[in-house]
Amino acid sequence: MKLSRSVIYITFSLAMLNVFSCSKGSDPLPELSIQGVSQERKTTESTMKFRLTLSKPALNAVSVDYVLIDGTASSPADYMAASGTVSIPENQTQATIDVLINADPLNKRLPNLEFTVSLSNPKSCTIATSSAKGTIITEDGTYLVTDNSGYTTPLVYPGYSLVWSDEFSGTSLDASVWNQEIGNGSGGWGNNELEYYTNSPKNTFVSNGNLIIEARKETFDRFNYTSGRMTTQEKKLFKSGRIDIRAKLPVGKGIWPALWMLGANITSAGWPACGEIDIMELVGTAPSTVYGTLHWSTGGSHSSKGANYSLLTGDYSKQFHVFSIVWKQTGIAWYVDDQKFLEISAADVAADIYPFNSDQFFIFNVAVGGNWPGSPDNTTEFPERMFVDYIRVFQ
Repeated sequence: MKLSRSVIYITFSLAMLNVFSCSKGSDPLPELSIQGVSQERKTTESTMKFRLTLSKPALNAVSVDYVLIDGTASSPADYMAASGTVSIPENQTQATIDVLINADPLNKRLPNLEFTVSLSNPKSCTIATSSAKGTIITEDGTYLVTDNSGYTTPLVYPGYSLVWSDEFSGTSLDASVWNQEIGNGSGGWGNNELEYYTNSPKNTFVSNGNLIIEARKETFDRFNYTSGRMTTQEKKLFKSGRIDIRAKLPVGKGIWPALWMLGANITSAGWPACGEIDIMELVGTAPSTVYGTLHWSTGGSHSSKGANYSLLTGDYSKQFHVFSIVWKQTGIAWYVDDQKFLEISAADVAADIYPFNSDQFFIFNVAVGGNWPGSPDNTTEFPERMFVDYIRVFQ
């Protein structure tokens, strides 16, 4: 039997309507994602905004429940706990969850703090990303306290006068005294060191009566570590006297803190002819031992002499110790906590030109890696910090 033309048209139209309806009904729901946020902690309250994004505009209003979950950051100490429902109106694709971050008036330097925003119970959407981290950046804070216990030395010695000191009692490094060197030098400062030295307060800062030099495991330029190296070159020069430096040292494989001096004529005479006085060096794999050394030139070749001093208990990271030299025209003696462990006379230095009766400048640094300490490994805990309470020069 033949169908009439009108029946065929109606049948075809109904078929097409059915196909359209099926296609529309199978259209997938928009996917909802949330992005993590990192933000520096401030000295006043601030708001951390988490962005919610739909993969496409929704035909209907979308909603999702959220809750904040403690991690290393906790509520109410670090942020204000919250939970609730967020809606995105139809034909829109974005919304935010605002989290109140508490102030830290002191701007304390701490490991970064984290919490989680968790999503659930979506309506008119699916969840592509169900959680995101909120990172409160506190590692760059400018206030850091450390235990001040340990050995100390006086401000007065018989026969001496205090001619210069830095007690690091302010809030910033004294630029009239200290230079901050930048870079990796030639071949890692001649030692194949692995750090990049910066002038950033992330690596060198003054807090709570101490100078702090901090070595970090972080990428900078082509290097995997940053640290600080500071000098008094062309600003504070000395020859002879008693020098006391009270410091607490970093330890760990690949860590190399040093308090030392170089001849002021290094740019013209070169090293080692300019002379080098290592007041203190420590290799991190021997945390209970420090070294004192002289370096000079004999017949155009490098010569050196030194010794070490080991603690009977503990290591140099536990308390402050005082590293001293008594520097005379006739020679130099080294001390740890007023215990002499090395003396080198001018007669012991068979140099072409004896360099240790000429001006020298100070260098403080924390190296990472190098020929002597080797490279860090997974046992090395970063950040590594050297604290210097004071440097005093008596003549």
